[in-house]
Order: sequence, then structure tokens, then C-alpha cells
Amino acid sequence: MRRKPAKRWLGFIQEHATIYDDDLIPGSKILAIGDAPQSHVNLSHPEEVFYEYLARIANHLKVLRPEKRPLKMLHLGAGALTLARWASVIYPFSTHVAVDIERELLDFVLTHLPLPDGCHLSPIVADARSVLAEQLAGEKFDVIVLDIFSGPEAPEHLTTEDYYAELKNSLANDGLLFVNIGDDPPLNFTCTQVEAANSSFEFVMLSSSPEMFTKRFPGNLILSASRQNFTEDQILQCQAAGPYPSEVRRSMDLDGFCKP
Repeated sequence: MRRKPAKRWLGFIQEHATIYDDDLIPGSKILAIGDAPQSHVNLSHPEEVFYEYLARIANHLKVLRPEKRPLKMLHLGAGALTLARWASVIYPFSTHVAVDIERELLDFVLTHLPLPDGCHLSPIVADARSVLAEQLAGEKFDVIVLDIFSGPEAPEHLTTEDYYAELKNSLANDGLLFVNIGDDPPLNFTCTQVEAANSSFEFVMLSSSPEMFTKRFPGNLILSASRQNFTEDQILQCQAAGPYPSEVRRSMDLDGFCKP
């Protein structure tokens, strides 16, 4: 039986958040902000990731961290905590910190979409930049996921070279940064983020569907960054892992993409 949607007013962005059943996948819920679906979780099978851009991050992480040791993960932009739920199954005993500037959103999600057993998560209500220097000062993470950007409307202080330097400083030596970038043609914002990441990180990779690299379509791209170069085999595996169709471009290929 379909449950009545749950609603909560979000004071910071002045929008309603709604959680409702996904009629196509039993046991699944959708979180919408305003009229736009924002996150999807399968409460019955948290290891299943439905949205393409999140599945791309999950697949990259499985390639780059094939061993199942616990990870210390930082989620900047909480959403419905889809990747924290996923990692609790794929990387048991991992610990998570979820940061969101919307106080009501974190409480709303944790109330109506309970975390699976074994998902160890600490929520923090804070700005995604100031939290690194304040509540999380001195902390080092194996993985940071930044999921806030939406083209040129993204908060400017979260798009700068200095911010990428601060993100790098919050990573362990072998840590991984994943950034979800939503953008519109001709992907100028994406290229500013590639350049900002390149200013601090030794290796940067961009992945999406092949059509996104034509710069003629709106959509999401995943920026991956690290102190260490990914091997050629890892890059090929990231592409093969999908979702399909999939294309990845590493640092040396992105110069031509961003500066034709």
C-alpha cells in the first residue's frame, strides 16, 4: 500500500522536502526538494544505487578500493545519505560524517529513512567549507564526496582553487575526492572545476556518458581527484564499470576538452 508522502519545510533554501514511495522499486523511497527529485534510496537493499551519477561514484570507488577494509567517509551535502547506506554494506564497519547546511533536512531524512544496521554516521549541520576548518579541523578522510554543485548557481566559495586545496588537506595521503557536477551546455562550469581541482591535485579524472563530452547536453559529470595517479588498468575498469554507456577522461585528456 502506498504511504502518504512526508513533508518538511527547509528554512535555509525556503523549499519543501518530500519523501515518497517509488512505485517502480518496492521498498524504495525518493527525496524531492521542491518539485525536483534529489535522492533515491532502496531501504530493502541499500547496496543498490539507482541514480546514475551516484552509481558512477560507487562503481569508481569499488574499482579504486577493491579491498573491503572500513573507510572513513565525509559526505558534503547529505541528501538521503544514499552512498553512506551503500558503503555500510560494501565496506562494513566504515564510519561516516554527513554535513548539510539544512538543519531540518538531516533530521527529516534520519527520521523517515532510517539508516541500515551497521551504518555508523555522525550528522553535522554546517557549511561545507567552514566545517573543514572548524568541526572537522585536523580530521583526515579516506573518501570525500562533494554533492552540492548545480552549475553556475553553486555557492561560489565552494568552487574555488582554495577550497579544493582545503579538501585535499582533509584527505588521507591515499584519499579520494569525488565531486558531482551538474551542468548545462557548453559545460563552462565543469571546466572551471576541473581547473580548480588541477591546481591542487596531482591526478584528476572526469567521467560521464559519452554524450556529455560533446558539451551539447545538460547532465551530471563526476570529477575524481587524488594525490596518486590512477593506473591505466584502473581507468579502464572505471569506464567498464558503468553505468553504461560510459566515458572517462584523465588529466592529460581534459586540456583539450576544456581548452579546445
